[in-house]
Amino acid sequence: MTIRVLDNHLIDQIAAGEVIERPASIVKELVENSLDAGAQSIEIEVEAGGVRLTRVRDDGFGIPADELKLALSRHATSKISTADDLAEIMTLGFRGEALPSIASVSRFEITSRHAEAERAARVRVDSGTVGDPAPAAHPPGTTIEVRDLFYNLPARRKFLRSEVTEQGHIVRLVERLALSRSDVAFRLRSGTRTLLDAPALGSPDKAAERIGRIVGREFVERSLELEHSAGPVRITGWIGTPSAARATGDMQFWFVNGRAVRDRLLMNAVRLGYRDVLYGGRQPAYVLYLEIDPKLVDVNAHPQKLEVRFRDSRQIHDFVFRAVERQLAGTKPGVSVVPPAYNPNGHYSQGLPLRVADSGAPGVWAVAEMLRGGGSEIPHHEVPYGEDAPSSAAPLGEALAQIHGIYILAQNDYGLVLVDMHAAHERVLYEKMKTQQGGAATQLLLAPISIELKVDELDALLEKRDEWQAAGFDLERLGPQTLVVRSVPALLPREDIAALVRDVVGDVTSDGASHHLDGATDRLLGTIACRSAIHAHRRLTLAEMNALLRQMEQTPRADQCNHGRPTWTQVTLQELDRMFLRGR
Repeated sequence: MTIRVLDNHLIDQIAAGEVIERPASIVKELVENSLDAGAQSIEIEVEAGGVRLTRVRDDGFGIPADELKLALSRHATSKISTADDLAEIMTLGFRGEALPSIASVSRFEITSRHAEAERAARVRVDSGTVGDPAPAAHPPGTTIEVRDLFYNLPARRKFLRSEVTEQGHIVRLVERLALSRSDVAFRLRSGTRTLLDAPALGSPDKAAERIGRIVGREFVERSLELEHSAGPVRITGWIGTPSAARATGDMQFWFVNGRAVRDRLLMNAVRLGYRDVLYGGRQPAYVLYLEIDPKLVDVNAHPQKLEVRFRDSRQIHDFVFRAVERQLAGTKPGVSVVPPAYNPNGHYSQGLPLRVADSGAPGVWAVAEMLRGGGSEIPHHEVPYGEDAPSSAAPLGEALAQIHGIYILAQNDYGLVLVDMHAAHERVLYEKMKTQQGGAATQLLLAPISIELKVDELDALLEKRDEWQAAGFDLERLGPQTLVVRSVPALLPREDIAALVRDVVGDVTSDGASHHLDGATDRLLGTIACRSAIHAHRRLTLAEMNALLRQMEQTPRADQCNHGRPTWTQVTLQELDRMFLRGR
């Protein structure tokens, strides 16, 4: 075959395949150009899901008439001029590919008036032929019309989805763009219908208003505001409480220097930050903004600029992970935005910003000691019930009773509190063991315990001997199937150490491990905590219940157990009144 040079129009169509995937890609490129041009108001109109028409109008700086034709040439841009500029990109676009690529696969028209020009100019492109600029009437800014997308590439057009599907992609894209810039007004219309209307907000302090309009007020009400800085890196935004997690990752928004990205490193860092508090395969919800010195990030890593590369990816990953983890550590009674479980009406209760009081109550270790059969040395507190009950400064109030040996029923200033005692105790034990890793208090057994295990189970256990030792176990192999335990963590019940070890080995070594935690040590500690915590139908005294409530109030992430399930919920007096139609 003869080697030949492709003509420019064919080159543009090939390039369009990388940049223009669907109508939403056109909206992305044109709106980003508008933002780079300093637009304060952007209007997008679409017809037939953007296939028949996509029009973007802005009030930006505009393009001089003598540069309009040049703007439609490949690799023509005003945003960079040297290779050094690539290392400090702050604009959303920079390659100079978007306009010629779009124009090569559609009937294209651009009308623009530069801020200092007296009148506007218009250029049309049809079948790859760029017309000459012609005078036009237009306010300062730019309007671009893209009609009949892929009319000259029928094979590409067949891959487009239905109009409703393509329109949905455009709506979600414009939502991300609107989240990236709360100081810019966005309006998206399809025919006579307004699909999105987001007025500009004058102050960055009102960013939550934009998020509430786009993502939903429920997210804002059930989220924690995040702000953390370290050197040239700063992260801000909102992360949903663990109870606001979703079945899918459709409410995860990342912005790096104002650019919407779907970066795996950043998403993984957030997921790790939630690892101790999410249930099963649930996905966290968040809107996060990362500001970083442009020299430390490469945005020229993806044809559609959806991913970025960091100069020190490990450091950025750790920075984001620690920021999220630190904020979520405060999800405990008295600090949480909302209680972590449903109320009896099937709706989430509104959160109560309570202050955690230092009650001086006995720790959960006293509870653990009592549960080991050591008796109760805690004074029994008689809790008055009714309107004359004293006000309690403790967020979880005072215990009243146990329900079916599973739940603790308590009363606080706001009404009724229900606590899953096993889930709560599991979290308390787990957090305590994490803080004691490597220095856990151990209890030497008077008589070592021999445990018979399968050969493969014993091999798997001894492979992680260091982690067991860090948790407070002294283990040794006496035979092919015999394990001897000489000491255990002091906080564990010692009625049946052999059963506990077998359960933990089975959970940690099985493919379907009961814990979603990342890292073998965390999985081991989580499983030990789960197997050691108070189990259902264990009768507790009021003193024991109150000791557990006080420990929950001082334990990080106590709103969820290690598996991510809620540990408590609040039913307010107002909700109880509605149940019984009081005041009607």
